[in-house]
Amino acid sequence: MKALFASFEMSPLAKVGGLGDVAGSLPRALRMRSADVRVAMPLHGAIDRKRLDAKRVLTDVKVPWATSEQRVDLWYTELRGVPVYLIQNEHYFERPQVYGYDDDRDRTLFFCDALLACAPHLGFRPEVVHAQDWHAAMLLSRLAAAPHVWDAAGRVYTIHNLALRGDFDRGFAEHYGIGAGQLALPPDIDIETAYSGMAQGILHADKINTVSETYAREILTPEYGAGLDALLRARADDLSGIVNGIDYEEFNPATDPAIARTYDVTSLDARSGNKRSLQREVGLPADEGAPLFGVVTRLFAQKGIDLVAAAFQSLLAERAAQLVVLGTGDQVVEDMLTRLQERYPERVRVRLDFDPPLGQRIYAGCDIFLMPSRYEPCGLGQLIALRYGAVPLVRRTGGLADTVEDADASLTRGTGFVFEDASAEALRSCCERAIAAYGDGAGWRALQERGMRQDWSWDRAAGQYLALYDAALTARADEIARDREASA
Repeated sequence: MKALFASFEMSPLAKVGGLGDVAGSLPRALRMRSADVRVAMPLHGAIDRKRLDAKRVLTDVKVPWATSEQRVDLWYTELRGVPVYLIQNEHYFERPQVYGYDDDRDRTLFFCDALLACAPHLGFRPEVVHAQDWHAAMLLSRLAAAPHVWDAAGRVYTIHNLALRGDFDRGFAEHYGIGAGQLALPPDIDIETAYSGMAQGILHADKINTVSETYAREILTPEYGAGLDALLRARADDLSGIVNGIDYEEFNPATDPAIARTYDVTSLDARSGNKRSLQREVGLPADEGAPLFGVVTRLFAQKGIDLVAAAFQSLLAERAAQLVVLGTGDQVVEDMLTRLQERYPERVRVRLDFDPPLGQRIYAGCDIFLMPSRYEPCGLGQLIALRYGAVPLVRRTGGLADTVEDADASLTRGTGFVFEDASAEALRSCCERAIAAYGDGAGWRALQERGMRQDWSWDRAAGQYLALYDAALTARADEIARDREASA
């Protein structure tokens, strides 16, 4: 199977969020299953050129473009055995950040058009084109609009976060030649639904998937559908969910250089050294008897971190527990956490920072890892926590529901603690249940071990993606056959 993986970011070259992690890991897992998967992305100004061992393979490729003549160069490199095409254009991509500009929609569309312009000269003809999130969705829209050398390729579209839609207006569509054929919708759906990159990907893919089975069901409802639920219901037969994985080489407590003591599931006694080291590093008292809760995330309401601040205001007045938080985000949420630290200076430490090594030490040192998200397409934090023996405490939504099994009262089953309602009261009640379970030494150890023995590696997901590629290729062939019969 030959596949082209189109993404606006890829770890470690340019990573902003979970999309970068997926682009940096899934193609490698697919190649390890003998698939010829290659990645295409912009050559962002944020990419460190000094560490980039790349060669220029195409020069001065003309890109049909509405505003002015634009040309690109194409560079080629390999990352951990994965071929990567990097599209260079000074005007759209030579910027210090990956996103955050007024013309981000123009930039993402230009990436798609530039890739299609380079395609005939790559010397690589994919059987499947796999577009990631709204940034690459217009690749599929453009393929639906005009003949191209990739016409026979199956078209797969992955939704990483439906709420980030990449909306555009009629003026944008007219300016860039997004015509009636691309904007046509199934019956009884509001025409305005078509005006986003996300909608275009959903409309023009042969197969659509998102990053967990539960989220694939949730987005069919108005509550989680971000205004696209009607369109998704119309395409429900082609929608599936595949839970993300994590890189088991990168996230490995037996070899992680960032943590104080390495360990694995057979040497969990060594893990306590990481808790003491973390407490010392962040300035918490060394108290082995107090369960240490950890948070590593963007500090936004979506992640439920305001619920953490509210729940722990009362919880810490009655329970011997500690909390360490790492992340940055919304000012209101940051202020809530800062006030919590001020009220409980011996119990709470908040680091408003982006510090990946400290994040690793929190996974390795905390007893309970909190993810009380209001919605969570997949989530990687709970998967890393399971790998590191930190017991996840999560809300039952999206990928959290698919990856964490609620522990029973005897701690003989389950891998974590799960609550239902997105409220501080429900979170606090679940935290109290976890604190009580922490006092059962043997039961707690069994809970940790079950979590660490779970397989959430990319190898598991890779097999499902290969099956999805096969289905998309078959669907594309059937579509071509129907078109030929109709025109005969």
